[in-house]
Amino acid sequence: MRVLLSTYDSRGGVEPLVALAVRLRELGAEVRMCAPPDCAERLAEVGVPLVPVGEPVRDLVHGATPPSAADVPRRAAELIAAQFDTLAPAAEGCDAVVASGLVPAAAGARSVAEKLGIRSVHVSYCPIFLPSPHNRPHPLPGRPIPPELTDERELNDLAIQNYNALFGEPLNTHRARVGLPPVDNVRDYVFADPWLAADPTLAPWQETSELDAVQTGAWILPDERPLPAGLGAFLEAGTPPVYVSFGSMRAPADLARMAIEAIRAQGRRALVGRGWADLALIDDRDDCFAVGEVNQQALFGRVAAVMHHGGAGTTTTATRAGAPQVVVPQIGDQPYFAGRVADLGIGVAHDGPTPTTESLSAALETALTPGIRARAAAVAGAIRTDGATVAAKLLLEAVSREEVSA
Repeated sequence: MRVLLSTYDSRGGVEPLVALAVRLRELGAEVRMCAPPDCAERLAEVGVPLVPVGEPVRDLVHGATPPSAADVPRRAAELIAAQFDTLAPAAEGCDAVVASGLVPAAAGARSVAEKLGIRSVHVSYCPIFLPSPHNRPHPLPGRPIPPELTDERELNDLAIQNYNALFGEPLNTHRARVGLPPVDNVRDYVFADPWLAADPTLAPWQETSELDAVQTGAWILPDERPLPAGLGAFLEAGTPPVYVSFGSMRAPADLARMAIEAIRAQGRRALVGRGWADLALIDDRDDCFAVGEVNQQALFGRVAAVMHHGGAGTTTTATRAGAPQVVVPQIGDQPYFAGRVADLGIGVAHDGPTPTTESLSAALETALTPGIRARAAAVAGAIRTDGATVAAKLLLEAVSREEVSA
Protein backbone atom coordinates (compact mmCIF):
# COMPACT_ATOMS: atom_id res chain seq x y z
CA MET A 1 0.00 0.00 0.00
CA ARG A 2 1.27 3.48 -0.88
CA VAL A 3 0.43 6.65 1.02
CA LEU A 4 1.28 10.25 0.16
CA LEU A 5 1.47 12.76 3.01
CA SER A 6 1.07 16.40 2.05
CA THR A 7 1.51 19.68 3.87
CA TYR A 8 2.68 23.23 3.52
CA ASP A 9 3.62 24.28 7.03
CA SER A 10 6.51 25.04 9.39
CA ARG A 11 8.41 22.41 11.37
CA GLY A 12 5.64 22.09 13.96
CA GLY A 13 3.17 21.11 11.23
CA VAL A 14 5.56 18.70 9.52
CA GLU A 15 6.64 16.78 12.63
CA PRO A 16 3.27 15.04 13.25
CA LEU A 17 3.31 13.76 9.66
CA VAL A 18 6.82 12.43 10.28
CA ALA A 19 5.40 10.43 13.19
CA LEU A 20 2.57 9.11 11.01
CA ALA A 21 5.00 8.22 8.22
CA VAL A 22 7.13 6.13 10.57
CA ARG A 23 4.13 4.30 11.98
CA LEU A 24 2.69 3.64 8.50
CA ARG A 25 6.00 2.24 7.37
CA GLU A 26 6.15 -0.05 10.42
CA LEU A 27 2.78 -1.44 9.32
CA GLY A 28 4.11 -2.20 5.84
CA ALA A 29 3.06 0.86 3.87
CA GLU A 30 5.26 2.74 1.41
CA VAL A 31 5.26 6.45 2.30
CA ARG A 32 6.45 9.65 0.68
CA MET A 33 5.80 13.28 1.59
CA CYS A 34 5.08 16.47 -0.33
CA ALA A 35 6.25 19.32 1.89
CA PRO A 36 8.30 22.53 1.86
CA PRO A 37 12.02 22.14 1.15
CA ASP A 38 12.82 23.31 4.71
CA CYS A 39 12.10 19.83 6.05
CA ALA A 40 14.50 17.91 3.77
CA GLU A 41 17.01 17.26 6.56
CA ARG A 42 14.34 16.08 9.02
CA LEU A 43 12.80 13.67 6.51
CA ALA A 44 16.22 12.34 5.58
CA GLU A 45 16.80 11.49 9.27
CA VAL A 46 13.82 9.12 9.23
CA GLY A 47 14.26 7.92 5.66
CA VAL A 48 11.04 9.37 4.22
CA PRO A 49 11.35 10.49 0.57
CA LEU A 50 10.56 14.18 0.06
CA VAL A 51 8.88 15.72 -2.94
CA PRO A 52 9.55 19.43 -2.31
CA VAL A 53 6.68 21.80 -2.97
CA GLY A 54 6.59 25.60 -2.82
CA GLU A 55 9.20 27.99 -1.48
CA PRO A 56 10.88 27.47 1.91
CA VAL A 57 8.51 28.39 4.74
CA ARG A 58 11.32 29.98 6.71
CA ASP A 59 11.94 32.46 3.89
CA LEU A 60 8.24 33.29 3.86
CA VAL A 61 7.89 33.78 7.62
CA HIS A 62 11.21 35.47 8.32
CA GLY A 63 11.78 37.46 5.15
CA ALA A 64 12.64 41.14 5.29
CA THR A 65 8.97 41.99 4.77
CA PRO A 66 6.52 40.02 6.96
CA PRO A 67 3.60 38.36 5.14
CA SER A 68 0.54 40.59 4.93
CA ALA A 69 -3.16 40.05 4.27
CA ALA A 70 -2.72 41.70 0.87
CA ASP A 71 -0.33 38.91 -0.12
CA VAL A 72 -2.77 36.11 0.68
CA PRO A 73 -4.69 35.85 -2.63
CA ARG A 74 -1.48 35.64 -4.66
CA ARG A 75 0.21 33.20 -2.31
CA ALA A 76 -2.94 31.08 -2.11
CA ALA A 77 -3.08 30.84 -5.89
CA GLU A 78 0.60 29.84 -5.99
CA LEU A 79 0.11 27.16 -3.36
CA ILE A 80 -2.89 25.68 -5.13
CA ALA A 81 -1.04 25.66 -8.45
CA ALA A 82 1.94 23.95 -6.80
CA GLN A 83 -0.30 21.18 -5.46
CA PHE A 84 -1.78 20.45 -8.87
CA ASP A 85 1.61 20.61 -10.60
CA THR A 86 3.76 18.77 -8.02
CA LEU A 87 1.50 16.64 -5.86
CA ALA A 88 -0.46 15.12 -8.75
CA PRO A 89 2.50 13.22 -10.26
CA ALA A 90 3.75 12.30 -6.77
CA ALA A 91 0.35 10.77 -5.93
CA GLU A 92 0.26 8.53 -9.01
CA GLY A 93 0.05 4.92 -7.85
CA CYS A 94 -0.85 5.87 -4.28
CA ASP A 95 -3.84 4.50 -2.41
CA ALA A 96 -4.43 7.50 -0.14
CA VAL A 97 -3.48 11.12 0.46
CA VAL A 98 -3.27 12.58 3.99
CA ALA A 99 -3.19 16.37 3.91
CA SER A 100 -2.66 19.09 6.50
CA GLY A 101 -1.26 22.61 6.60
CA LEU A 102 -2.49 25.82 4.99
CA VAL A 103 -5.98 25.69 3.51
CA PRO A 104 -5.04 26.33 -0.14
CA ALA A 105 -2.48 23.52 -0.03
CA ALA A 106 -4.99 21.17 1.62
CA ALA A 107 -7.69 22.11 -0.91
CA GLY A 108 -5.33 21.37 -3.77
CA ALA A 109 -4.30 18.05 -2.23
CA ARG A 110 -7.91 16.92 -1.79
CA SER A 111 -8.65 17.87 -5.39
CA VAL A 112 -5.69 15.84 -6.64
CA ALA A 113 -6.91 12.81 -4.67
CA GLU A 114 -10.41 13.34 -6.06
CA LYS A 115 -9.07 13.43 -9.62
CA LEU A 116 -7.12 10.20 -9.06
CA GLY A 117 -10.08 8.53 -7.35
CA ILE A 118 -8.20 7.72 -4.13
CA ARG A 119 -8.98 8.23 -0.46
CA SER A 120 -8.24 11.65 1.02
CA VAL A 121 -8.03 12.58 4.71
CA HIS A 122 -7.69 16.11 6.06
CA VAL A 123 -5.85 16.46 9.37
CA SER A 124 -6.04 19.34 11.83
CA TYR A 125 -3.88 19.74 14.92
CA CYS A 126 -6.30 22.06 16.73
CA PRO A 127 -10.11 21.82 17.09
CA ILE A 128 -10.80 25.53 16.51
CA PHE A 129 -9.99 25.23 12.81
CA LEU A 130 -12.78 22.70 12.25
CA PRO A 131 -16.32 24.02 11.63
CA SER A 132 -18.29 23.70 14.85
CA PRO A 133 -21.09 25.55 16.64
CA HIS A 134 -18.96 25.26 19.78
CA ASN A 135 -16.33 27.67 18.42
CA ARG A 136 -16.52 31.01 16.67
CA PRO A 137 -15.23 30.70 13.09
CA HIS A 138 -11.53 31.30 12.79
CA PRO A 139 -10.80 34.62 11.04
CA LEU A 140 -8.86 34.51 7.78
CA PRO A 141 -6.20 37.05 6.75
CA GLY A 142 -7.87 40.34 5.90
CA ARG A 143 -11.30 38.92 6.73
CA PRO A 144 -12.03 39.33 10.45
CA ILE A 145 -15.12 38.08 12.20
CA PRO A 146 -17.02 41.10 13.63
CA PRO A 147 -17.16 40.71 17.42
CA GLU A 148 -20.76 41.92 17.49
CA LEU A 149 -21.86 39.04 15.26
CA THR A 150 -23.17 36.26 17.48
CA ASP A 151 -25.89 34.46 15.51
CA GLU A 152 -24.68 30.93 14.75
CA ARG A 153 -26.16 30.78 11.24
CA GLU A 154 -24.80 34.18 10.27
CA LEU A 155 -21.36 33.29 11.61
CA ASN A 156 -21.37 30.07 9.62
CA ASP A 157 -22.45 31.82 6.42
CA LEU A 158 -19.78 34.49 6.83
CA ALA A 159 -17.08 31.88 7.39
CA ILE A 160 -18.07 30.07 4.18
CA GLN A 161 -18.08 33.36 2.26
CA ASN A 162 -14.58 34.18 3.54
CA TYR A 163 -13.14 30.84 2.47
CA ASN A 164 -14.76 31.11 -0.94
CA ALA A 165 -13.56 34.68 -1.43
CA LEU A 166 -9.93 33.85 -0.67
CA PHE A 167 -9.57 30.41 -2.18
CA GLY A 168 -12.53 29.66 -4.43
CA GLU A 169 -11.40 31.21 -7.71
CA PRO A 170 -7.86 29.78 -7.88
CA LEU A 171 -9.04 26.37 -6.69
CA ASN A 172 -11.83 26.13 -9.24
CA THR A 173 -9.61 27.43 -12.03
CA HIS A 174 -7.25 24.51 -11.54
CA ARG A 175 -10.06 22.03 -10.99
CA ALA A 176 -11.56 23.03 -14.32
CA ARG A 177 -8.19 22.56 -15.99
CA VAL A 178 -8.12 18.88 -14.96
CA GLY A 179 -11.80 18.24 -15.62
CA LEU A 180 -13.20 18.49 -12.07
CA PRO A 181 -16.44 20.32 -11.26
CA PRO A 182 -16.30 23.58 -9.28
CA VAL A 183 -16.45 23.62 -5.49
CA ASP A 184 -19.11 25.99 -4.15
CA ASN A 185 -18.13 25.66 -0.46
CA VAL A 186 -14.36 25.54 -0.05
CA ARG A 187 -14.44 25.32 3.74
CA ASP A 188 -16.67 22.28 3.94
CA TYR A 189 -14.87 20.67 1.00
CA VAL A 190 -11.50 20.88 2.75
CA PHE A 191 -12.74 19.92 6.23
CA ALA A 192 -15.07 17.07 5.26
CA ASP A 193 -14.76 14.09 7.68
CA PRO A 194 -11.51 15.37 9.23
CA TRP A 195 -9.11 13.80 11.66
CA LEU A 196 -8.05 15.75 14.73
CA ALA A 197 -4.47 14.87 15.63
CA ALA A 198 -4.55 16.49 19.06
CA ASP A 199 -4.59 15.12 22.58
CA PRO A 200 -8.10 14.73 24.04
CA THR A 201 -7.04 16.18 27.40
CA LEU A 202 -5.18 19.17 26.00
CA ALA A 203 -7.41 19.91 23.00
CA PRO A 204 -10.70 18.02 23.24
CA TRP A 205 -13.16 17.75 20.36
CA GLN A 206 -16.74 18.62 21.28
CA GLU A 207 -19.14 16.41 19.37
CA THR A 208 -21.46 18.09 16.88
CA SER A 209 -24.05 16.75 14.46
CA GLU A 210 -22.66 19.00 11.71
CA LEU A 211 -19.21 17.40 11.47
CA ASP A 212 -17.97 13.86 12.09
CA ALA A 213 -14.40 14.39 13.29
CA VAL A 214 -12.18 11.52 14.42
CA GLN A 215 -9.84 12.44 17.27
CA THR A 216 -6.82 10.16 17.21
CA GLY A 217 -4.60 11.81 19.80
CA ALA A 218 -1.49 13.82 18.97
CA TRP A 219 0.97 12.29 16.51
CA ILE A 220 4.22 11.99 18.46
CA LEU A 221 7.41 10.25 17.38
CA PRO A 222 9.71 9.28 20.29
CA ASP A 223 12.93 11.27 20.04
CA GLU A 224 15.99 9.24 21.02
CA ARG A 225 18.62 11.90 20.26
CA PRO A 226 20.98 12.69 23.15
CA LEU A 227 21.25 16.25 24.37
CA PRO A 228 24.37 18.11 23.19
CA ALA A 229 27.31 17.78 25.57
CA GLY A 230 27.47 21.52 26.24
CA LEU A 231 23.80 21.63 27.11
CA GLY A 232 24.14 18.63 29.37
CA ALA A 233 26.97 20.32 31.22
CA PHE A 234 24.92 23.51 31.64
CA LEU A 235 21.97 21.56 33.05
CA GLU A 236 24.24 19.76 35.52
CA ALA A 237 25.95 22.98 36.63
CA GLY A 238 23.03 24.46 38.55
CA THR A 239 19.31 24.51 39.25
CA PRO A 240 16.86 23.69 36.43
CA PRO A 241 16.68 26.63 34.00
CA VAL A 242 13.68 28.22 32.32
CA TYR A 243 13.62 27.41 28.61
CA VAL A 244 12.44 30.11 26.21
CA SER A 245 11.92 29.73 22.47
CA PHE A 246 9.44 30.75 19.80
CA GLY A 247 10.20 27.87 17.47
CA SER A 248 9.61 28.80 13.84
CA MET A 249 7.66 31.95 14.70
CA ARG A 250 8.66 35.57 14.37
CA ALA A 251 9.32 36.61 17.96
CA PRO A 252 8.19 39.90 19.50
CA ALA A 253 10.80 42.63 19.27
CA ASP A 254 13.55 42.31 21.89
CA LEU A 255 12.08 39.08 23.23
CA ALA A 256 15.39 37.51 24.24
CA ARG A 257 16.34 40.47 26.44
CA MET A 258 12.93 40.69 28.07
CA ALA A 259 12.75 36.95 28.69
CA ILE A 260 16.25 36.67 30.13
CA GLU A 261 15.71 39.64 32.42
CA ALA A 262 12.35 38.21 33.55
CA ILE A 263 13.92 34.82 34.24
CA ARG A 264 16.75 36.41 36.21
CA ALA A 265 14.23 38.46 38.18
CA GLN A 266 12.82 35.16 39.43
CA GLY A 267 16.28 33.97 40.46
CA ARG A 268 16.42 31.39 37.68
CA ARG A 269 18.90 30.45 34.99
CA ALA A 270 17.88 30.87 31.33
CA LEU A 271 18.09 28.44 28.43
CA VAL A 272 17.42 30.16 25.09
CA GLY A 273 16.25 28.13 22.11
CA ARG A 274 17.37 30.08 19.06
CA GLY A 275 14.60 28.91 16.73
CA TRP A 276 13.93 30.50 13.35
CA ALA A 277 13.91 33.93 15.05
CA ASP A 278 17.60 33.46 15.94
CA LEU A 279 17.13 34.43 19.58
CA ALA A 280 20.51 35.16 21.17
CA LEU A 281 22.08 35.70 24.56
CA ILE A 282 22.35 39.30 25.76
CA ASP A 283 25.65 38.98 27.66
CA ASP A 284 28.33 36.44 28.58
CA ARG A 285 27.15 35.63 32.11
CA ASP A 286 27.26 31.93 32.92
CA ASP A 287 23.62 31.73 34.05
CA CYS A 288 22.43 31.62 30.41
CA PHE A 289 22.97 29.14 27.59
CA ALA A 290 21.78 29.14 23.97
CA VAL A 291 20.87 26.02 22.02
CA GLY A 292 19.69 25.28 18.49
CA GLU A 293 17.71 22.25 17.35
CA VAL A 294 17.31 20.00 20.38
CA ASN A 295 15.38 16.99 21.64
CA GLN A 296 12.60 18.77 23.52
CA GLN A 297 11.17 15.49 24.79
CA ALA A 298 14.40 14.84 26.71
CA LEU A 299 14.94 18.49 27.66
CA PHE A 300 11.54 19.57 28.97
CA GLY A 301 11.61 17.13 31.86
CA ARG A 302 14.75 18.85 33.13
CA VAL A 303 13.66 22.51 33.08
CA ALA A 304 11.82 24.61 35.64
CA ALA A 305 9.37 25.97 33.06
CA VAL A 306 8.90 26.47 29.33
CA MET A 307 8.20 29.95 27.94
CA HIS A 308 6.96 29.69 24.36
CA HIS A 309 4.57 30.82 21.63
CA GLY A 310 1.89 28.17 22.10
CA GLY A 311 2.22 26.08 18.97
CA ALA A 312 0.51 22.68 19.08
CA GLY A 313 3.75 20.70 19.09
CA THR A 314 5.59 22.68 21.77
CA THR A 315 2.50 22.84 23.99
CA THR A 316 1.91 19.10 23.71
CA THR A 317 5.56 18.26 24.41
CA ALA A 318 5.72 20.57 27.44
CA THR A 319 2.43 19.24 28.78
CA ARG A 320 3.52 15.65 28.33
CA ALA A 321 6.79 16.42 30.16
CA GLY A 322 4.96 17.99 33.11
CA ALA A 323 6.76 21.32 32.67
CA PRO A 324 4.93 24.47 33.84
CA GLN A 325 4.36 26.83 30.92
CA VAL A 326 4.22 30.53 30.12
CA VAL A 327 2.53 30.92 26.74
CA VAL A 328 2.82 34.18 24.80
CA PRO A 329 0.47 33.51 21.86
CA GLN A 330 0.94 35.27 18.55
CA ILE A 331 -1.36 33.91 15.82
CA GLY A 332 -3.44 30.97 14.65
CA ASP A 333 -4.02 28.21 17.17
CA GLN A 334 -1.69 29.75 19.75
CA PRO A 335 -4.32 31.75 21.71
CA TYR A 336 -6.38 28.56 21.96
CA PHE A 337 -3.50 26.54 23.40
CA ALA A 338 -2.59 29.39 25.75
CA GLY A 339 -6.15 29.30 27.04
CA ARG A 340 -6.07 25.53 27.46
CA VAL A 341 -2.82 25.73 29.44
CA ALA A 342 -4.44 28.25 31.77
CA ASP A 343 -7.73 26.31 32.01
CA LEU A 344 -5.91 23.11 32.91
CA GLY A 345 -3.91 24.95 35.58
CA ILE A 346 -0.57 23.83 34.10
CA GLY A 347 0.75 27.30 33.33
CA VAL A 348 -0.04 30.90 32.50
CA ALA A 349 -1.48 32.49 29.36
CA HIS A 350 0.18 35.83 28.72
CA ASP A 351 -2.29 38.64 28.09
CA GLY A 352 -1.72 39.38 24.41
CA PRO A 353 1.17 38.90 21.98
CA THR A 354 3.37 41.81 23.08
CA PRO A 355 5.22 41.12 26.33
CA THR A 356 7.34 43.30 28.57
CA THR A 357 9.99 42.26 31.03
CA GLU A 358 7.53 42.95 33.84
CA SER A 359 4.66 40.98 32.28
CA LEU A 360 6.90 37.97 31.60
CA SER A 361 8.32 38.11 35.11
CA ALA A 362 4.84 38.19 36.66
CA ALA A 363 3.64 35.30 34.49
CA LEU A 364 6.72 33.26 35.27
CA GLU A 365 6.39 33.90 39.00
CA THR A 366 2.91 32.38 38.87
CA ALA A 367 3.97 29.48 36.66
CA LEU A 368 6.73 28.52 39.08
CA THR A 369 4.43 28.15 42.08
CA PRO A 370 4.25 24.67 43.64
CA GLY A 371 0.56 24.32 42.83
CA ILE A 372 1.06 24.73 39.08
CA ARG A 373 4.05 22.41 39.06
CA ALA A 374 2.02 19.75 40.87
CA ARG A 375 -0.89 20.19 38.48
CA ALA A 376 1.44 20.03 35.45
CA ALA A 377 2.89 16.77 36.72
CA ALA A 378 -0.58 15.32 37.24
CA VAL A 379 -1.86 16.29 33.78
CA ALA A 380 1.28 14.92 32.13
CA GLY A 381 0.18 11.40 32.98
CA ALA A 382 -3.05 11.82 31.03
CA ILE A 383 -1.41 12.75 27.70
CA ARG A 384 -1.67 9.95 25.15
CA THR A 385 1.33 8.84 23.11
CA ASP A 386 -0.31 6.41 20.65
CA GLY A 387 -2.04 8.89 18.31
CA ALA A 388 0.15 8.20 15.26
CA THR A 389 -0.32 4.45 15.65
CA VAL A 390 -4.09 4.87 15.97
CA ALA A 391 -4.18 7.01 12.83
CA ALA A 392 -1.95 4.68 10.81
CA LYS A 393 -4.14 1.68 11.59
CA LEU A 394 -7.33 3.62 10.83
CA LEU A 395 -6.01 4.70 7.46
CA LEU A 396 -4.79 1.30 6.35
CA GLU A 397 -7.98 -0.39 7.52
CA ALA A 398 -10.14 2.16 5.66
CA VAL A 399 -8.19 1.76 2.42
CA SER A 400 -8.33 -2.02 2.70
CA ARG A 401 -12.11 -1.96 3.16
CA GLU A 402 -12.51 0.24 0.11
CA GLU A 403 -10.36 -2.08 -2.00
CA VAL A 404 -12.42 -5.10 -0.93
CA SER A 405 -15.73 -3.36 -1.73
CA ALA A 406 -14.51 -1.97 -5.06
